Amino acid sequence: MTTSNLAHAPSNPNIALIQRLYADFGRGDIDSIVAATTPDVTFGLDGRPKDVPMLGHHKGHAGVRDFFRILAETHDITSFTPEEYYADRDKAFVLGRYSWTMKPSGRSGQSEWLHVWTIRNGKVAAVRSLNDTALLAEAWRG
Repeated sequence: MTTSNLAHAPSNPNIALIQRLYADFGRGDIDSIVAATTPDVTFGLDGRPKDVPMLGHHKGHAGVRDFFRILAETHDITSFTPEEYYADRDKAFVLGRYSWTMKPSGRSGQSEWLHVWTIRNGKVAAVRSLNDTALLAEAWRG
Protein backbone atom coordinates (compact mmCIF):
# COMPACT_ATOMS: atom_id res chain seq x y z
CA MET A 1 0.00 0.00 0.00
CA THR A 2 1.30 3.46 -0.93
CA THR A 3 1.17 6.26 1.60
CA SER A 4 -0.69 9.36 0.49
CA ASN A 5 0.85 12.80 0.79
CA LEU A 6 -2.37 14.68 0.11
CA ALA A 7 -1.60 18.40 0.04
CA HIS A 8 -3.99 21.28 0.38
CA ALA A 9 -1.37 24.02 0.50
CA PRO A 10 -1.03 26.50 -2.37
CA SER A 11 2.74 26.03 -2.06
CA ASN A 12 2.33 22.66 -3.80
CA PRO A 13 3.73 23.18 -7.34
CA ASN A 14 0.84 21.34 -9.01
CA ILE A 15 -1.72 23.47 -7.18
CA ALA A 16 0.20 26.64 -8.06
CA LEU A 17 0.22 25.62 -11.74
CA ILE A 18 -3.52 24.94 -11.74
CA GLN A 19 -4.30 28.23 -9.98
CA ARG A 20 -2.30 30.03 -12.66
CA LEU A 21 -4.22 28.19 -15.40
CA TYR A 22 -7.58 29.09 -13.85
CA ALA A 23 -6.43 32.73 -13.84
CA ASP A 24 -5.44 32.36 -17.53
CA PHE A 25 -8.92 30.96 -18.25
CA GLY A 26 -10.50 33.93 -16.46
CA ARG A 27 -8.56 36.27 -18.77
CA GLY A 28 -9.40 34.23 -21.86
CA ASP A 29 -5.72 33.39 -22.37
CA ILE A 30 -6.13 30.00 -24.02
CA ASP A 31 -2.62 30.18 -25.55
CA SER A 32 -1.08 30.08 -22.06
CA ILE A 33 -3.23 27.09 -21.14
CA VAL A 34 -2.20 25.22 -24.29
CA ALA A 35 1.47 26.05 -23.65
CA ALA A 36 1.19 24.43 -20.20
CA THR A 37 0.02 21.07 -21.63
CA THR A 38 1.90 18.05 -22.93
CA PRO A 39 1.62 17.31 -26.67
CA ASP A 40 -0.48 14.21 -25.90
CA VAL A 41 -2.81 15.91 -23.38
CA THR A 42 -6.38 14.70 -22.89
CA PHE A 43 -8.76 17.51 -21.92
CA GLY A 44 -12.51 17.63 -21.43
CA LEU A 45 -15.78 17.04 -19.63
CA ASP A 46 -17.12 13.56 -18.93
CA GLY A 47 -20.30 12.94 -20.87
CA ARG A 48 -21.72 12.44 -24.34
CA PRO A 49 -21.30 15.22 -26.92
CA LYS A 50 -24.66 14.21 -28.43
CA ASP A 51 -26.29 15.41 -25.17
CA VAL A 52 -24.38 18.70 -25.00
CA PRO A 53 -21.68 19.54 -27.58
CA MET A 54 -19.18 20.71 -24.93
CA LEU A 55 -19.10 17.25 -23.33
CA GLY A 56 -16.43 14.76 -24.35
CA HIS A 57 -12.66 14.59 -24.30
CA HIS A 58 -10.17 16.12 -26.71
CA LYS A 59 -6.58 15.11 -27.48
CA GLY A 60 -3.46 17.17 -28.09
CA HIS A 61 -2.92 20.90 -28.31
CA ALA A 62 -5.44 21.28 -31.13
CA GLY A 63 -7.94 19.37 -29.03
CA VAL A 64 -7.50 21.77 -26.10
CA ARG A 65 -8.16 24.71 -28.41
CA ASP A 66 -11.20 22.91 -29.83
CA PHE A 67 -12.51 22.23 -26.31
CA PHE A 68 -12.37 25.92 -25.36
CA ARG A 69 -13.90 26.97 -28.71
CA ILE A 70 -16.85 24.62 -28.18
CA LEU A 71 -17.16 25.72 -24.55
CA ALA A 72 -17.48 29.36 -25.70
CA GLU A 73 -19.93 28.48 -28.49
CA THR A 74 -22.32 26.54 -26.25
CA HIS A 75 -22.71 28.71 -23.16
CA ASP A 76 -21.77 31.92 -21.41
CA ILE A 77 -20.03 31.39 -18.09
CA THR A 78 -21.18 34.09 -15.69
CA SER A 79 -19.14 32.92 -12.69
CA PHE A 80 -16.43 30.31 -12.22
CA THR A 81 -15.13 29.64 -8.72
CA PRO A 82 -12.56 27.01 -7.78
CA GLU A 83 -13.09 26.44 -4.05
CA GLU A 84 -10.92 23.61 -2.76
CA TYR A 85 -7.56 22.30 -4.02
CA TYR A 86 -5.93 18.97 -3.18
CA ALA A 87 -2.84 17.31 -4.64
CA ASP A 88 -1.16 13.92 -4.29
CA ARG A 89 1.80 12.83 -6.41
CA ASP A 90 0.92 13.51 -10.08
CA LYS A 91 -2.78 14.19 -9.42
CA ALA A 92 -4.59 17.34 -8.32
CA PHE A 93 -8.26 17.65 -7.50
CA VAL A 94 -10.23 20.88 -7.51
CA LEU A 95 -13.80 21.30 -6.30
CA GLY A 96 -15.70 24.33 -7.51
CA ARG A 97 -18.89 25.77 -8.88
CA TYR A 98 -19.98 27.86 -11.81
CA SER A 99 -22.99 29.68 -13.21
CA TRP A 100 -23.87 29.73 -16.87
CA THR A 101 -26.43 30.48 -19.55
CA MET A 102 -26.85 28.05 -22.44
CA LYS A 103 -26.76 29.97 -25.71
CA PRO A 104 -29.35 28.06 -27.74
CA SER A 105 -32.01 27.84 -25.04
CA GLY A 106 -31.24 30.91 -22.94
CA ARG A 107 -31.62 28.80 -19.80
CA SER A 108 -29.37 29.69 -16.89
CA GLY A 109 -28.17 27.52 -14.07
CA GLN A 110 -25.37 26.72 -11.73
CA SER A 111 -23.59 23.55 -10.82
CA GLU A 112 -20.72 22.18 -8.85
CA TRP A 113 -17.80 20.47 -10.56
CA LEU A 114 -14.74 18.37 -9.85
CA HIS A 115 -11.62 18.73 -11.99
CA VAL A 116 -9.08 15.92 -11.87
CA TRP A 117 -5.70 17.06 -13.18
CA THR A 118 -2.74 14.86 -14.09
CA ILE A 119 0.58 16.68 -14.10
CA ARG A 120 3.67 15.21 -15.78
CA ASN A 121 7.05 16.98 -15.55
CA GLY A 122 5.41 20.30 -14.69
CA LYS A 123 2.94 20.13 -17.60
CA VAL A 124 -0.74 19.20 -17.75
CA ALA A 125 -1.12 15.69 -19.18
CA ALA A 126 -4.87 15.35 -18.56
CA VAL A 127 -7.89 17.24 -17.26
CA ARG A 128 -11.09 15.39 -16.51
CA SER A 129 -14.09 17.50 -15.53
CA LEU A 130 -17.03 15.91 -13.77
CA ASN A 131 -20.27 17.91 -13.80
CA ASP A 132 -24.01 17.44 -13.45
CA THR A 133 -24.42 16.39 -17.08
CA ALA A 134 -28.17 15.78 -16.72
CA LEU A 135 -28.63 19.40 -15.60
CA LEU A 136 -26.45 20.66 -18.46
CA ALA A 137 -28.32 18.57 -21.04
CA GLU A 138 -31.71 19.71 -19.75
CA ALA A 139 -30.63 23.36 -19.98
CA TRP A 140 -29.14 22.77 -23.43
CA ARG A 141 -32.42 21.36 -24.74
CA GLY A 142 -34.43 24.13 -23.11
